Amino acid sequence: MRLLIAFFLPWLTFFTIGRPISGLLCLFLQITVLGWIPAAMWAVYALSQYSTDQKLKRAGLS
Repeated sequence: MRLLIAFFLPWLTFFTIGRPISGLLCLFLQITVLGWIPAAMWAVYALSQYSTDQKLKRAGLS
């Protein structure tokens, strides 16, 4: 579900993973039509990092 949000509303992804300042920066980037694609790529990258961090926490490695 978060991956779909990352594609269509990239700024909202950052709020769901607890990074509100990045979410505001992403919203500013998304407001510009040309910035939508980099904003979506940034959101997908941040989401993958968040998922990796959560897996490491569950494994007790972090």
